Amino acid sequence: MKKVGFFRSIHLKFVIIYVLLILVAMQIIGVYFVRKLEDTLMTNYQNSLKQRVNMLVYDIEEEMDKERGKQDATKEEGIRKILRDYKSSDISEIRVIDGGSLRIIGTSDQNNQGIVGQRTTELKIKRSIVVDKDEGDIVLDAKTGKRVWVQSTPIHSDKEVIGAVYLVAKVDNIFSQMKEINKILATGTALALLFTAVLGTLLAQTITRPISDMKKQALAMTRGNFSRKVKVYGYDEIGQLALTFNNLTKKLQEAQATTEGEKRKLSSVISYMTDGVIATDRKGRIILVNDPAAQMLDVSRETILSAPIVSVLGLEEDYTLEDLLQEKESVILDYSTKNEPFILRANFSVIQKDSGFVNGLIAVLHDITEQEKIDMERREFVANVSHELRTPLTTMRSYLEALTDGAWKDEEIAPNFLQTAQTETERMIRLVNDLLQLSKMDSTDYHLSKEWVDFPVFFNRIIDRFELTKNQNVTFIRKIPDKTTFVELDEDKITQVLDNIISNAMKYSPEGGRITFRTEERDEQIIISISDEGVGIPKDNLKKIFDRFYRVDKARTRKLGGTGLGLAIAKEMVNAHGGDIWAKSIEGKGTTIFFMLPYDSTAEDEWS
Repeated sequence: MKKVGFFRSIHLKFVIIYVLLILVAMQIIGVYFVRKLEDTLMTNYQNSLKQRVNMLVYDIEEEMDKERGKQDATKEEGIRKILRDYKSSDISEIRVIDGGSLRIIGTSDQNNQGIVGQRTTELKIKRSIVVDKDEGDIVLDAKTGKRVWVQSTPIHSDKEVIGAVYLVAKVDNIFSQMKEINKILATGTALALLFTAVLGTLLAQTITRPISDMKKQALAMTRGNFSRKVKVYGYDEIGQLALTFNNLTKKLQEAQATTEGEKRKLSSVISYMTDGVIATDRKGRIILVNDPAAQMLDVSRETILSAPIVSVLGLEEDYTLEDLLQEKESVILDYSTKNEPFILRANFSVIQKDSGFVNGLIAVLHDITEQEKIDMERREFVANVSHELRTPLTTMRSYLEALTDGAWKDEEIAPNFLQTAQTETERMIRLVNDLLQLSKMDSTDYHLSKEWVDFPVFFNRIIDRFELTKNQNVTFIRKIPDKTTFVELDEDKITQVLDNIISNAMKYSPEGGRITFRTEERDEQIIISISDEGVGIPKDNLKKIFDRFYRVDKARTRKLGGTGLGLAIAKEMVNAHGGDIWAKSIEGKGTTIFFMLPYDSTAEDEWS
């Protein structure tokens, strides 16, 4: 296990928690205290200003009433004297505005006397006169860049607004005081945090020391050492935990011995199973897989451990883990490729406690490729035989019904109908004979009557027979070495193989075409090939032409009387001799059928 550093230890976390608690508490107290203090100072200051403004408004109301009707100069002089009396260090400026004309009729700022007689543009003044209400707010002074309190208070006479007093007061001192208070509070918080860190360190040691000891014991247990005991420092909750930990160690030691024995038994059973076994945890992650399962899925055990079983089996689109837990039937897994079939059957079993809690899932994989292949071939075989028999029988029935209905009296039609019925009958006889031949070769008691045959002589004799009986313009070209080559074979069976291959070559050869016969000795084998210049076979169909009932051109094959079993029979017979058969073709240029037979050159020396 990786060693825990100091900056990740629980010791440091305890200290950090204590410090953070104190910091949060101090911050909450500080914010609340500063906010309340600021509100109190500002409220008191504003109340003080309002009292002075109210007194000023009272004096100005009397002055304006007393000077009513007199010249403006006299009125402005009286107001100037009053403003001079209310001038103080915390008030920047006081203005008196006439309510009717909105002209400034007095200001306490000696350096700003030029604005007297001008109309005011302050919105607060206009609003306070219109709505008859005090208007005040803290703004930033454009000249000094400091915060100031501005307030406009209406002046009344006989319950009518006759003007307003506009006050600009300094409030930046209050914020300076708050800044000093914040510094004091920050210093106190820092000192509190320092003392808290020291006390937290001492307190954390009393908790982390037994926990550290239990961690060492846990590490020892992971290495299989159950003899070590945790030291008990006291009988509080942590001490009780240490005692319980020691008791747990003893129980684990006993359980491990039992589990190891059962695990060895289970591992032995799973390892020697021929079926694939996959086990998962309750979340569907793979925790166990045996070698047959890894081979079936073509994966390494290391790469699929902890992976979801639905993704490993390729079931993401059709199943979820919940579906597999409830699946009662087998699930077919088709991993077939274009060239090779591969099908598995998966049976799932839920690992469940008595309480019903699901611990995981067991999947057993069976390779059913051969079984499925046999079933598919059986179905195809039955379907093909049914189709091949139904076609001539249907034709014969139609023609016989026509003859029964009176067509036998027609001297031109009746012979044709009878000839067709005879042709279809012969075709069914050939089909049945081929099926009997395949059935005999599939049986376990099938035996070959082998004898030593001079193959070139044997091959040329068969070619001569076809050359004498051919009724089409096809040229035979023989490239057979004039050399005695003895091969042990069943003459009747290989004759049938050559008859089937040569017959196909003649059927598909065009008028004036050529059929080439070759033999070649190579590595204790004799390779025979028969080539035509017909239409050829598409590349995708080459591997299928040796399947039973397979035809590249079904319509033409039936027209020529083929059953689709000739090459299948040839393949079975060649394989029975321990050889192999295959084809090469180029569309539009022709096809070559090859087959190989074992050839023992030492036996030829004995015959010689």
